[in-house]
Amino acid sequence: MAERQPKPWWLRKKIPAGGRGAAVTGLLTDLGLHTVCEEAHCPNQGECFARGTATFLLLGPNCTRRCTFCAVGKGRIDPPAPDEPERTARAVAEMGLNFCVLTMVTRDDLPDGGAGHVARTIEAIRALRPDTGLEVLISDLGGGREALETVLAARPEVLNHNVETVPRLYPAVRPQADYRRSLDLLRRAGAYRPRPVIKSGLMVGLGESRSELDRVLDDLREAGCDLVTVGQYLAPSDRHFPVARFVLPEEFEDLGQFIEEKGFSGWACGPFVRSSYQAGELYHRARARISTKT
Repeated sequence: MAERQPKPWWLRKKIPAGGRGAAVTGLLTDLGLHTVCEEAHCPNQGECFARGTATFLLLGPNCTRRCTFCAVGKGRIDPPAPDEPERTARAVAEMGLNFCVLTMVTRDDLPDGGAGHVARTIEAIRALRPDTGLEVLISDLGGGREALETVLAARPEVLNHNVETVPRLYPAVRPQADYRRSLDLLRRAGAYRPRPVIKSGLMVGLGESRSELDRVLDDLREAGCDLVTVGQYLAPSDRHFPVARFVLPEEFEDLGQFIEEKGFSGWACGPFVRSSYQAGELYHRARARISTKT
């Protein structure tokens, strides 16, 4: 891998003082839960924990795939913990979350890709916090149609699946994924009734061109995507795919204008934007816009 580039000034983030960070960390430890905030080395972790939020990572801390951009573990794969849905629900209740994001490692070893486990977690949260809004950020579930319907039948408010990057970079960045399979998942989710809000996310700075990025956004809109997030890729270590360049803040602003003109109901673009960052706020803004269209 190439030598890591030093971060520019706009990617320096202050660690927040105080807040609820220690309480959130303690609760997650006591309940034996994982978060994508920690496992993926998210730069927003301190901010989100201080605000009393976290994005729960289901089905263990290790993934069956070998994406070169991702810091999530690639170690031993254990069977799903049968009580994880209930433990996650307890955390959501104790944190008093009005909106919650659940994500998952990819589990190609499971017949349903882990869909049933995700659905049971949604149901467990509904039992304790029936008014909590839920976003699920899922894998491609191996393309399984029944698996996707299992998740959708649990009625999340938002169904999120990230395409992550442009098709040309998939062999290097997401070698076990398939761009068209991901688009098909989003399209099928958008056709499901009752229909959730459909969301996807991208990283920039991996070597994509602006024209390639624009084509992906066109594809997402054509697939029925309502919400989209775009953030700067940051290599977790020297062993991961290298950053090709740091995208200027004004380029994110221009990209956001392009997304607005494409007719998405909601979007977030910026150096620190991540798929689940301030997800509740983005959902509620988009939900209001969707309601005015229908």
